[in-house]
Amino acid sequence: IWFMRVGSRRVLLWLLCLSFALPAFADTVLHEQPSMFGTIVVSEDEQGIRTLRFGRSGPRQSVVKPGDPDYLALQYTRSAFVGLALVEKPRRMLVVGVGGGTLPMFLRKHYPEAAIDAVDIDPNVIDVARRFLGFREDATLRAHVADGRAFIEAVREPYDVIFLDAFSSSELPAHLTTQEFLRAVRRALAPSGVVVGNIWDRYANRLYDSMLRTYQDIFDEVYLLNVPMAGNKILLALPRVLKLNEEDIEARAQAVASERKFRFDLGDAAT
Repeated sequence: IWFMRVGSRRVLLWLLCLSFALPAFADTVLHEQPSMFGTIVVSEDEQGIRTLRFGRSGPRQSVVKPGDPDYLALQYTRSAFVGLALVEKPRRMLVVGVGGGTLPMFLRKHYPEAAIDAVDIDPNVIDVARRFLGFREDATLRAHVADGRAFIEAVREPYDVIFLDAFSSSELPAHLTTQEFLRAVRRALAPSGVVVGNIWDRYANRLYDSMLRTYQDIFDEVYLLNVPMAGNKILLALPRVLKLNEEDIEARAQAVASERKFRFDLGDAAT
């Protein structure tokens, strides 16, 4: 992953490749139903890997191996977890955009002591994640059917980590791109916390430049991760200044991966 500290003079060029592919003809459709943002489709390949899409030819929203929360097929998820390197011992985490439950289930395994809230506006998405994709709630992992902005605006106890994963290459909820929304996100964040935003690059996101500027306006420091072989950008936004360089973040990420026993080197996602 190429790394760039926003506002620095370093410019790193990277090759943008699409990570999503059309469904393989060999995949078996396990479930299909209309929903708020299109037809939810869950398919399974011959290795038992399941994929969530909106429409049979739509991009992959989530790819899971039921029963194995460490299986992270989409590269952006690994990059998103670099945000964990910028906060010490998170106790409360929020995921906006459940999808197949990849982010919250990984967090549940590796942070069993943390309280995790997962929010999605579409009740059918949460239901499908439970029935087909291995998403499981427990005493401290809770799913909420709610608009992400309304949920965040109502937060009373701050979170240490907030993952904003509600955008796809075809859906860009405008009310989640504004200064007012990100101010609410900052209010919902602990002073020592981090916001992890998964957004799409310019080719699919006409608001990319304005969204980046908005993050920079609202937060004290913003780091940008380019995800290889994908059109995603990961923004790490802080309500404080750390002045970290690439090597600092890589070292922190490696330490987190070792301590929490990740199955991959998180440092690789920060270099």
